[in-house]
Amino acid sequence: MSKKIFVSLPVTDVKASMAFYEALGFKNNPRFTSETAAGMVWSDHINFMLLSREKWQTMTTRPIPPSTSSEVMLALSLDSREAVDAMAAAAAANGGTADINPVEDHGFMYTRDLADPDGHAVGAMWMDVSAMPSGDAAD
Repeated sequence: MSKKIFVSLPVTDVKASMAFYEALGFKNNPRFTSETAAGMVWSDHINFMLLSREKWQTMTTRPIPPSTSSEVMLALSLDSREAVDAMAAAAAANGGTADINPVEDHGFMYTRDLADPDGHAVGAMWMDVSAMPSGDAAD
């Protein structure tokens, strides 16, 4: 079996969160969808599991952080700068927030950070690796 990632997120409204992620380009996998969960597919190897808060709390006793906090930024790569802008517009039009951080444009890389309806941070990014400056990748 190839390696995959399943990102689980606690959400307040499974159906609203499904609609939000579908607007961003995810596809629903009905085999992993119920009243308390929704399997959302980004690619063959990346899946999000949207879990009602009640379902989430059957998996862990750790508290759900407030929607104004961030532990991670999940960056999704897109095919163009225009696709990044379209994802930001879709986020804003479907219950999320576009540009929770300043837009970054480094020429070879363009990113816009979004928040889903529950405040989970999602980065929309495009990068042309061939145009990347040489040197330290951390610069």
